[in-house]
Amino acid sequence: MRYPEQSAIRVADEHGGEDPLIPPREAVSLLAFVLAQAAEGRGVTVIPSHAELTTQQAADMLNVSRPYLIKLLEAGEMPFRLIGKHRRITYEDLQEYKRRDDVKRRTAADQLAALGQELGS
Repeated sequence: MRYPEQSAIRVADEHGGEDPLIPPREAVSLLAFVLAQAAEGRGVTVIPSHAELTTQQAADMLNVSRPYLIKLLEAGEMPFRLIGKHRRITYEDLQEYKRRDDVKRRTAADQLAALGQELGS
């Protein structure tokens, strides 16, 4: 960005209004990221952390089947709530599960690599 020392960026109103829009630097950085992703042909989705997802939406985000996700829910791997017979998972809880699962996977991969080095020595 041109003015890294400034905490806010002035944006001129397209209608020539007298009061400029002054978004925080973080908002401008986020917008720049979204535009860069779009320019590369990638999709961007904005989801509030408190948003509730259906089991199909959550399964799609984890790249697993819906029945597998339901098994995870029933095993207590992440919290959910029932609305009638339908389960809902917050995006925040889904992301927390994903972080924990990533740590488990990295740990398992590190242990396999260490075991491979021991056996190879």
